[in-house]
Amino acid sequence: MIDAANERIGKIAAWFGLLGVIVCTVNAIFRYTFNMSSNAWLEIQWYFNAAMFLLVAAWALKRNDHVRIDVIAGKLSQRAQAWIDIFGGLFMLLPAVVIIGWYSWPSLVNSWQIGEHSSDPGGLIRWPVRLLIPVGFALLALQGVSEVIKRIAFLKGLVPYPAERKGGAA
Repeated sequence: MIDAANERIGKIAAWFGLLGVIVCTVNAIFRYTFNMSSNAWLEIQWYFNAAMFLLVAAWALKRNDHVRIDVIAGKLSQRAQAWIDIFGGLFMLLPAVVIIGWYSWPSLVNSWQIGEHSSDPGGLIRWPVRLLIPVGFALLALQGVSEVIKRIAFLKGLVPYPAERKGGAA
Protein backbone atom coordinates (compact mmCIF):
# COMPACT_ATOMS: atom_id res chain seq x y z
CA MET A 1 0.00 0.00 0.00
CA ILE A 2 2.88 2.39 0.85
CA ASP A 3 4.62 1.60 -2.43
CA ALA A 4 1.46 2.20 -4.47
CA ALA A 5 0.66 5.47 -2.70
CA ASN A 6 4.20 6.83 -3.10
CA GLU A 7 4.27 5.82 -6.74
CA ARG A 8 0.99 7.66 -7.42
CA ILE A 9 2.09 10.73 -5.45
CA GLY A 10 5.54 10.70 -7.09
CA LYS A 11 4.14 10.48 -10.62
CA ILE A 12 1.79 13.38 -9.96
CA ALA A 13 4.48 15.46 -8.20
CA ALA A 14 6.91 14.94 -11.07
CA TRP A 15 4.62 17.15 -13.17
CA PHE A 16 5.34 20.07 -10.85
CA GLY A 17 8.72 20.32 -12.55
CA LEU A 18 7.03 20.99 -15.88
CA LEU A 19 4.64 23.46 -14.26
CA GLY A 20 7.63 25.30 -12.82
CA VAL A 21 9.23 25.53 -16.27
CA ILE A 22 5.98 26.78 -17.82
CA VAL A 23 5.53 29.45 -15.13
CA CYS A 24 9.18 30.49 -15.53
CA THR A 25 8.79 30.77 -19.30
CA VAL A 26 5.52 32.73 -19.17
CA ASN A 27 6.94 35.01 -16.49
CA ALA A 28 10.05 35.71 -18.58
CA ILE A 29 7.97 36.41 -21.68
CA PHE A 30 5.75 38.86 -19.80
CA ARG A 31 8.68 40.49 -18.03
CA TYR A 32 10.73 41.12 -21.21
CA THR A 33 7.86 41.68 -23.66
CA PHE A 34 5.44 43.73 -21.56
CA ASN A 35 7.71 44.82 -18.69
CA MET A 36 5.28 43.09 -16.30
CA SER A 37 6.14 40.66 -13.56
CA SER A 38 5.23 39.70 -10.03
CA ASN A 39 7.06 38.15 -7.13
CA ALA A 40 4.16 35.73 -6.89
CA TRP A 41 5.20 34.21 -10.23
CA LEU A 42 8.75 33.69 -8.98
CA GLU A 43 7.56 32.22 -5.72
CA ILE A 44 5.10 29.82 -7.33
CA GLN A 45 8.04 28.46 -9.38
CA TRP A 46 9.90 27.83 -6.12
CA TYR A 47 6.80 26.19 -4.64
CA PHE A 48 6.48 23.89 -7.64
CA ASN A 49 10.17 22.93 -7.40
CA ALA A 50 9.86 22.31 -3.66
CA ALA A 51 6.75 20.17 -4.21
CA MET A 52 8.45 18.16 -6.92
CA PHE A 53 11.63 17.42 -4.98
CA LEU A 54 9.97 16.76 -1.63
CA LEU A 55 7.15 14.60 -2.97
CA VAL A 56 9.13 12.48 -5.46
CA ALA A 57 11.82 11.51 -2.94
CA ALA A 58 9.84 8.56 -1.57
CA TRP A 59 9.06 7.33 -5.09
CA ALA A 60 12.76 7.57 -5.97
CA LEU A 61 13.58 5.45 -2.91
CA LYS A 62 10.95 2.90 -3.94
CA ARG A 63 12.46 2.69 -7.43
CA ASN A 64 15.99 2.57 -5.97
CA ASP A 65 16.82 5.64 -8.04
CA HIS A 66 18.35 7.60 -5.20
CA VAL A 67 22.02 8.50 -5.34
CA ARG A 68 24.30 5.91 -3.80
CA ILE A 69 27.90 4.87 -4.06
CA ASP A 70 27.88 1.40 -5.61
CA VAL A 71 31.66 1.04 -5.90
CA ILE A 72 31.79 -1.38 -2.95
CA ALA A 73 28.17 -2.38 -2.38
CA GLY A 74 27.70 -3.27 -6.06
CA LYS A 75 30.34 -5.97 -5.72
CA LEU A 76 28.67 -7.56 -2.68
CA SER A 77 26.08 -10.32 -2.69
CA GLN A 78 22.40 -9.42 -2.66
CA ARG A 79 22.18 -10.65 0.95
CA ALA A 80 24.99 -8.31 1.99
CA GLN A 81 23.35 -5.45 0.09
CA ALA A 82 20.06 -6.20 1.84
CA TRP A 83 21.80 -6.01 5.23
CA ILE A 84 23.40 -2.68 4.25
CA ASP A 85 19.99 -1.36 3.18
CA ILE A 86 18.38 -2.52 6.45
CA PHE A 87 21.14 -0.92 8.52
CA GLY A 88 21.07 2.28 6.47
CA GLY A 89 17.28 2.45 6.58
CA LEU A 90 17.00 1.89 10.33
CA PHE A 91 20.01 3.87 11.55
CA MET A 92 20.51 6.56 8.90
CA LEU A 93 17.40 7.23 6.82
CA LEU A 94 14.63 6.85 9.39
CA PRO A 95 16.27 8.90 12.17
CA ALA A 96 17.14 11.67 9.70
CA VAL A 97 13.65 11.92 8.20
CA VAL A 98 11.98 11.76 11.61
CA ILE A 99 14.21 14.55 12.95
CA ILE A 100 13.67 16.76 9.90
CA GLY A 101 9.92 16.11 9.88
CA TRP A 102 9.67 16.73 13.64
CA TYR A 103 11.58 20.01 13.55
CA SER A 104 9.72 21.28 10.48
CA TRP A 105 6.34 20.98 12.22
CA PRO A 106 6.65 24.02 14.57
CA SER A 107 7.63 26.21 11.61
CA LEU A 108 4.51 25.07 9.75
CA VAL A 109 2.24 25.62 12.75
CA ASN A 110 3.70 29.08 13.39
CA SER A 111 3.36 30.02 9.72
CA TRP A 112 -0.29 28.92 9.74
CA GLN A 113 -1.10 30.72 13.00
CA ILE A 114 0.36 34.06 12.00
CA GLY A 115 -0.82 33.86 8.39
CA GLU A 116 2.77 34.26 7.22
CA HIS A 117 3.26 35.82 3.81
CA SER A 118 6.38 36.44 1.82
CA SER A 119 8.12 39.67 2.74
CA ASP A 120 8.37 40.49 -0.97
CA PRO A 121 5.66 42.71 -2.47
CA GLY A 122 3.01 40.55 -4.10
CA GLY A 123 4.46 37.43 -2.50
CA LEU A 124 2.53 34.30 -1.57
CA ILE A 125 1.44 32.80 1.72
CA ARG A 126 4.12 30.56 3.19
CA TRP A 127 2.33 27.75 5.04
CA PRO A 128 1.53 25.64 1.95
CA VAL A 129 5.19 25.31 1.04
CA ARG A 130 6.10 24.70 4.69
CA LEU A 131 3.51 21.91 4.75
CA LEU A 132 5.44 20.12 2.01
CA ILE A 133 8.40 19.50 4.33
CA PRO A 134 6.72 17.31 6.97
CA VAL A 135 4.52 15.66 4.34
CA GLY A 136 7.46 14.86 2.06
CA PHE A 137 9.56 13.52 4.91
CA ALA A 138 6.64 11.48 6.30
CA LEU A 139 6.22 9.85 2.89
CA LEU A 140 9.96 9.19 2.76
CA ALA A 141 9.86 7.65 6.26
CA LEU A 142 6.97 5.37 5.27
CA GLN A 143 8.83 4.31 2.14
CA GLY A 144 11.93 3.65 4.25
CA VAL A 145 9.89 1.33 6.47
CA SER A 146 8.54 -0.41 3.36
CA GLU A 147 12.05 -0.90 1.99
CA VAL A 148 13.31 -2.35 5.29
CA ILE A 149 10.35 -4.76 5.37
CA LYS A 150 11.09 -5.87 1.79
CA ARG A 151 14.77 -6.47 2.61
CA ILE A 152 13.84 -8.54 5.67
CA ALA A 153 11.36 -10.53 3.57
CA PHE A 154 14.14 -11.15 1.03
CA LEU A 155 16.52 -12.37 3.74
CA LYS A 156 13.81 -14.77 4.94
CA GLY A 157 13.40 -16.09 1.37
CA LEU A 158 9.86 -14.78 1.01
CA VAL A 159 10.42 -12.42 -1.94
CA PRO A 160 13.06 -11.90 -4.65
CA TYR A 161 15.68 -9.22 -4.14
CA PRO A 162 13.68 -5.96 -4.34
CA ALA A 163 16.37 -3.44 -5.25
CA GLU A 164 17.31 -3.93 -8.84
CA ARG A 165 18.96 -0.66 -9.81
CA LYS A 166 16.91 1.12 -12.49
CA GLY A 167 19.62 3.44 -13.76
CA GLY A 168 23.38 3.39 -13.96
CA ALA A 169 25.52 3.34 -10.84
CA ALA A 170 26.08 6.70 -9.26
